[in-house]
Amino acid sequence: MSEAPQDVVRICQELIRIDSSNYGEGRGDERAAAAYVVAQLREVGLDPLVVAPAPERPSVFVRIPGADSSLPALCVHGHLDVVPANAAHWQVDPFSGLDRDGCIWGRGAVDMKGMVAMMLATVREMARCGIRPRRDLVFGFFADEEAGGVYGSQWVVANHPEIFAGVTEAISEVGGFSVTLPRADGATQRAYLLQTAEKGILWLRLTAHGRAGHGSVPNDENPIVRLAQAIARIDAHEWPLEFIPSVRELLDGLSRITGTGYAGDPEPLLAHLGGAAGFVRATLRDTANATMLDAGYKHNVVPQDASASLDCRFLPGHDERVLKTLADLAGDHVDIEIRHDDIALDSPFSGGLVAAMVAALQAEDPGAEVLPYCLSGGTDNKALSRLGITGYGFAPLQLPADLEFAPMFHGIDERVPTQSLRFGTRVLRRLLTTY
Repeated sequence: MSEAPQDVVRICQELIRIDSSNYGEGRGDERAAAAYVVAQLREVGLDPLVVAPAPERPSVFVRIPGADSSLPALCVHGHLDVVPANAAHWQVDPFSGLDRDGCIWGRGAVDMKGMVAMMLATVREMARCGIRPRRDLVFGFFADEEAGGVYGSQWVVANHPEIFAGVTEAISEVGGFSVTLPRADGATQRAYLLQTAEKGILWLRLTAHGRAGHGSVPNDENPIVRLAQAIARIDAHEWPLEFIPSVRELLDGLSRITGTGYAGDPEPLLAHLGGAAGFVRATLRDTANATMLDAGYKHNVVPQDASASLDCRFLPGHDERVLKTLADLAGDHVDIEIRHDDIALDSPFSGGLVAAMVAALQAEDPGAEVLPYCLSGGTDNKALSRLGITGYGFAPLQLPADLEFAPMFHGIDERVPTQSLRFGTRVLRRLLTTY
């Protein structure tokens, strides 16, 4: 019997217990997590490569030679950092890796130390058992994904492209998880959402300018008011609906399974997705959310400037349109600075790798449907695309129908069922040893 599905739970717990929180603006430290990955790989005789733009921001790689070196190589990658967690809001210590109610709890269980554990469990078994894949496999464990990959995937691609020699395709996070849908005939149907596209990213800084003065004196050039009005206009803006090909294919599939139409109003159809509906709803249009504010320095002083951060996500080809719209909404007294931007991706739901992912899922879950979808966020596949690598989201998990999984990305009480981790490891092993 394969040991990997048993190994994965231990690895997931141990990874979660390593606090690799990424606070953005360069404030992250993946050293302990990277050292753990290196130790797990060396324990089975592998010789990983560690590269880093700074000592505290290492990324780890290992290449497994395939039986046929003429075949294009496949990259399997994950990230070692996690978003911060406020323990006061959680039922458990977010860095405990607690096994409770059949789930492993903790920051990163979903995003994405669960998948990293599946990767490690699979590559360790391949090394222990002398399993040789058909093609070269490059396993990558990146730093800094949660802050745009500046110290991780972007830096590695720019400075060490040789790591990905021969790689044409990649798989990573936020795809391959299941949802349970009501069928038109009254039965239920499990469907796996395979991520084929992702929105682009614009992280913007809005700065409103005005006239400084005493807090007791009326001020019709108050920058805080100007900023608040700009944010209100942006928040009230109705971004137009647009169904890109991957979104339309998903909606068509959901409609076929459930018997619910979506012409003119997709909401009744999205309601069948439960917690995953938010992910899909966010891919129907461009979005802009205010996330941080910075203004003033004393209670009785009107400041000269006030700033806010915006997290904007755009559909393929919409970046210039979104920037122009936001500039118009912000108004004459507000400057917009691009702090971080990255491209949108849209890969085909076809080809050998897609067929192999579908086959691996259906071998472990006969009768399951597999549908494409677009991710509202972003992954390290953006950086790899600059090398011509086509990326997909495929972290396979068979989930209980009543588990609100998608909202746990960056959420409170993040957890993943142990049986889901074991299932995913079997699927990943099948894919990587046959494709």
